Amino acid sequence: MAKHLWAQVYYQEQFAGVLSEESGGRMSFTYDPAYLAAGHPAIAHTLPVQGAPLINPQGLHPFFDNLVSEGWMENAQTRLLGKRQASRFELLISFGVDCVGAVSVVDPEPVKLTQALLDVDDTMSMALMTSRASLSGVQPKLALVAEGNTFRPAKLGELSTHIGKFPSSHHNDLVINEYLTTQAYKALLPYDNTVEFILGEVAGIDQQALIIKRFDRTTEGQRLHFEEFNQLLGKMSQAKYDGAHADMADFIRATPKTLATDIYKLFARILAGILLGNTDMHFKNFAMFHTPNGLRLTPSYDQVAALLYQYKTLALALAGTANLLINKLKPSHIIRLGEEFDLSTAAIKMAVDDLEKNLANAKEAIWTAPLGKQEIKKSLNEIMEKRWNGTFTLIGKTLSKKQ
Repeated sequence: MAKHLWAQVYYQEQFAGVLSEESGGRMSFTYDPAYLAAGHPAIAHTLPVQGAPLINPQGLHPFFDNLVSEGWMENAQTRLLGKRQASRFELLISFGVDCVGAVSVVDPEPVKLTQALLDVDDTMSMALMTSRASLSGVQPKLALVAEGNTFRPAKLGELSTHIGKFPSSHHNDLVINEYLTTQAYKALLPYDNTVEFILGEVAGIDQQALIIKRFDRTTEGQRLHFEEFNQLLGKMSQAKYDGAHADMADFIRATPKTLATDIYKLFARILAGILLGNTDMHFKNFAMFHTPNGLRLTPSYDQVAALLYQYKTLALALAGTANLLINKLKPSHIIRLGEEFDLSTAAIKMAVDDLEKNLANAKEAIWTAPLGKQEIKKSLNEIMEKRWNGTFTLIGKTLSKKQ
């Protein structure tokens, strides 16, 4: 008989309820009565506090599914379980102690990890033995703890303070790409809130890493509650490309206690990403904090010029067009996107004017960065220049004609 899988779910340090596998592939999450009586918040926008079980007819609820590791980490964790293949729920309950956001998933009878299917010389995979962290994204990454000015992989029972992103065998210079692209992004939108990061070394790992300070952890070690838009919109992890940028603006407009200024900020982030060649902006790359005053955008993160790797199709539908090639992007697409965001002509023009004002600074930020070869710096600046001259410089004139 197959083992019945279930797990304890915590919100910050509070026991929130039980996640359980039911017959027929159904999954249920049931809030703990004491959690409900204490008036604690919902653990997810799509999991309202209630006494009755919340049932998903097939597999994990989208909120939990998006907490499961992806890519390199998912494969390594599967091997640590001594398996060739593991279910999403098995991975979550085995490695969900340190997830993104405020929710953790704990197996009351944790399985013993094994090195049987690991290459013992693979220090990255071996580092996963020391923690039970779950991080999404296909790039190799580890949960880290800062000790003074040094960093090491987090150990079981520790709450990580940083995330380390490492080189990929599939994408050359990926770490440097994100480092330089994020530097340029910060120069393009200097008023925006962006993740804090450095390029550095991790103890025991013989590879340079992009080390990012977790914005979902306080200096006192408290978990901060946030959700990616894939979770907020109730989408499964693999559906992160299914939809349109406008879906996020619609969500903000329809959700009580949100800010209209976050819609403008989101629009500016999308424009900056397009200008930088970040064609991989999907729903998991945008997120919102849960605060006492309502949902608020988190800092911007995951700025990578995917165009360098010949990813030419925009991840999400833009201005009513799905699978839009970036070299087919027209000023009318940007203007229509602004209109879908319910922005005025003046607001659309202001967003573009701000980018123009800071364009030279963004180029300079890339050229003067202390790390990165001239070749990749030249390529990133050429992407910006081509996109600006090919699309953005004509937006003002197109808006004038519309008026």
